[in-house]
Amino acid sequence: MDFRIADTFTDSLARLTGDEQKAVKSTAFDLQLNPANPGMSFHKLDRAKDPRFWSVRVGADLRLMVHKSSRSLLLCYVDHHDKAYAWAERRKLEVHPTTGAAQFVEVRERVEEIRVRKVVEVEAPTPLRAESAKRTPKPLLFAQTPEQLLLGFGVPAEWLDEVRGADEDSLLDLVDHLPAEAGEALLELATGGTPKVAPVAVALNADPFEHPDALRRFRVVANVEELERAFEAPWEKWTIFLHPDQRQFVQRDYNGPARVSGSAGTGKTIVALHRAAHLARANVDARVLLTTFSEGLATALRAKLRHLISSEPRLGERIEVAALDAVGLRLYESSFGKARIATVADVKARLAKHRAGASSSRFGETFLLGEWQQVVDACQLETWEDYRDVKRLGRKTRLSDAQRSTLWSVFDAVRQELKVEGLVSMAGVFTRLASEIPKRKHPPFEHVVLDEAQDVSVAQLKFLAALGGARPNALFFAGDLGQRIFQTAFSWKSLGVDVRGRSRSLTVNYRTSHQIRAQADRLLGEEIADVDGNTESRKGTVSVFNGPAPSVREFKSNSLEIEGVGDWLRAQTEGRLAPHEIGVFVRSAAELDRAEQALQRAGLPFVVLDEKLQSVTGKASVATMHFAKGLEFRAVAVMACDDEVIPLQSRIESVSDESDLDEVYATERHLLYVACTRAREFLHVSGVSPASEFLGDLKS
Repeated sequence: MDFRIADTFTDSLARLTGDEQKAVKSTAFDLQLNPANPGMSFHKLDRAKDPRFWSVRVGADLRLMVHKSSRSLLLCYVDHHDKAYAWAERRKLEVHPTTGAAQFVEVRERVEEIRVRKVVEVEAPTPLRAESAKRTPKPLLFAQTPEQLLLGFGVPAEWLDEVRGADEDSLLDLVDHLPAEAGEALLELATGGTPKVAPVAVALNADPFEHPDALRRFRVVANVEELERAFEAPWEKWTIFLHPDQRQFVQRDYNGPARVSGSAGTGKTIVALHRAAHLARANVDARVLLTTFSEGLATALRAKLRHLISSEPRLGERIEVAALDAVGLRLYESSFGKARIATVADVKARLAKHRAGASSSRFGETFLLGEWQQVVDACQLETWEDYRDVKRLGRKTRLSDAQRSTLWSVFDAVRQELKVEGLVSMAGVFTRLASEIPKRKHPPFEHVVLDEAQDVSVAQLKFLAALGGARPNALFFAGDLGQRIFQTAFSWKSLGVDVRGRSRSLTVNYRTSHQIRAQADRLLGEEIADVDGNTESRKGTVSVFNGPAPSVREFKSNSLEIEGVGDWLRAQTEGRLAPHEIGVFVRSAAELDRAEQALQRAGLPFVVLDEKLQSVTGKASVATMHFAKGLEFRAVAVMACDDEVIPLQSRIESVSDESDLDEVYATERHLLYVACTRAREFLHVSGVSPASEFLGDLKS
């Protein structure tokens, strides 16, 4: 007998308390070991439309809904008695007659009341008649869509009438009641697109649970160990269930570097994970590097990959998951010996010393550090001629030859001093590796998958270009230009990485509610272009579930904001959210105290996150916006969004040329966007008057 779990079960399990979850898991283990266990309290649902639904008693009030046949047992849903029964009584497990996919179908019952109406003719006042005349019914979105096409996209036959009667006001509510593939297709059609999931003919004797749409929601669990791994952490739905639109990017062969993009929540990281696993499966002797820019994100990737390949542990022997800097240092040490890394503090001290001895310059310390990091060090310039002629990738402030000459006197002195002391920068590490790797007979990795690619540095990209060479499928990037917060934009093409023609965007958002996604998108434009002209559009992105509208508030004082945010956080826990499902973000360390006070008022235990520490079970998370990448929570509060806090006044004041202001504002907007889109269902954004101008954009 096949033992399966559905995503509806794991979603409902996550909403229970910790003790309740333990009891449910224990029952699930018993069922997996012996589905016919006489000690199990099975009860047939008399009122269910599908006679194969059964209830399993977990405790005094908890009920586990299972779908049982002679060939399989499926864990479907769990909740307290009445809610669990109501869920099962409204659903059927069916095989769609057109697509052939197994799907839960919500029963649509029509109850028509016959009323005797007494009609009284009353002439409406003229203004009312005029107002009524102005109101025109909104157009029906799918009235002209062929029935066979709707069926081909997975719409259950009994819901066709409701679909044909949907307008823009009712569509999102309707989607909540439909199978995921049907909802996606309707949202795509409504926004002017062409659904990516084409109609599929039903093959003779095909297993309805093996259809790509069914694989997204049902998983066969082979043994107790696999079930235990599935229960170790909250269900990573898209680590297991790959959307058909994502699958094509995972399995495609590319004759050069490729990139997948998409707004926050569209599954870029999941595509990267599956791509790494696919490359390892398809190339049995190949070594695959799955990497990203920080150790914290690499740790998260490592955990998700283990979850993904739990039934194929040998794949893990050929997939290395590590932060890109850590990989660079290891390869450098194996070739040239241990590197003594120059820290930012080392560079700042030397820049300040040599700037003081140089001729007068209008450029401040912030500009000098940026010019060093993004031009001189990034390109590993060694002579005045190199600096005079270099294209200053991403730097907008124009410099005359005389200004460059003055600046070079400072940079060259710093460079020489670091060299004498045996210090090397990370850019130096990657640049030297980029020169050495092409000389090797075999590269250290045949394939590289980089997540959060928008924040790759110049030197890192040079290294990756050398690593990939001209080999097919060597380089695969996943990222979102709207989340670029660490690096200045620069041309990838000029460094030998050209993704034109091999760059695609994901458009279906499963992580973030429609309301949060739509509001956060107001911080960015409909299209974002990179330096090479590749564009990423947010216009066609759709979220497949609804939630409450985000709260955007402005308070008169710090204490009132702390009180307001604390009360909002407490309300989330009263709504049965666990502390670890809550995150609070602020712009910088200077505002962390306000966040901590809000959590203390809410009575929530919390942990302050940094690059190495990820969220902790049992505690809410507090972090600056820079550490928000890769995280997600059911509820998020973004607070202390005051004027001069975001955008940060010190960054604005450090700009020496008006042309650089656009870059500062862009990355500050990206920061707020990243923080807001960590929320799945509930979002609160606030600041103290005068609040950040970005809050006005969120409200508009």
